[in-house]
Amino acid sequence: MCPSLVYTEGFQKISIKKTLFVAFKVFLRLCKEKNAVLSIVISLLITISRCMRDNKNYPEQLKLSDFTDKSLLILDDDDPLRGRLSRAMEKKGFVVKEAKNVADGLNLVKSTPPSFALVDLRLEDGNGLDVVKELSKRKEDCRIVMLTGYGNLPTAVAAVKAGAIDYMAKPVDADDVEAALLASSGSKAKPPENPMSADRVKWEHIHRVFELCNRNVSETARRLKMHRRTLQRILSKRSPR
Repeated sequence: MCPSLVYTEGFQKISIKKTLFVAFKVFLRLCKEKNAVLSIVISLLITISRCMRDNKNYPEQLKLSDFTDKSLLILDDDDPLRGRLSRAMEKKGFVVKEAKNVADGLNLVKSTPPSFALVDLRLEDGNGLDVVKELSKRKEDCRIVMLTGYGNLPTAVAAVKAGAIDYMAKPVDADDVEAALLASSGSKAKPPENPMSADRVKWEHIHRVFELCNRNVSETARRLKMHRRTLQRILSKRSPR
């Protein structure tokens, strides 16, 4: 069988450097065969051509060093999470400004609008979408990522319409946030290595409704259309991973 049919099919998304290395190993193994050299050279040229063509469809992420303004607003009312992300993002080169409610966030946006923003959806004094809308007006090129403890399609659509470039569900780490903030135009950040499980999403949603119902079990069960005892068992357990 012609090596070009064997060794080029799976190389479409592999870097050229790695392709050359693999092709060289193939060359050493097949050079003993009669007329194999010409077939391998042809195979290598075809593979490199495909790599150069396909790489255009997968733009690399932007680099923070390309931005003059590296300011990042982290708006979240979860103090431990906000503090952890702030320290981690500062190590990555961002100039971080923190806020824990809508009022503080709006004040920062109006005074010195940042180049990047990580905004929580639900805050103690309102909705983070208000900050996103104001920031989009003040600084159209701001790269905004919406952060929330629960996920649903209508909210994601609203966030994007308001000016966000991505939408992430808690918990997140600094690497996920950086990938989302620096995703190049026309591409999306890679999915997280350890995304929230379906059980955790369900648990987060139930607890959110429970808090909105002022921790009233009966009212929460009614709104979720669950049996009261079933809800009590869920509330008594620790959050799943």
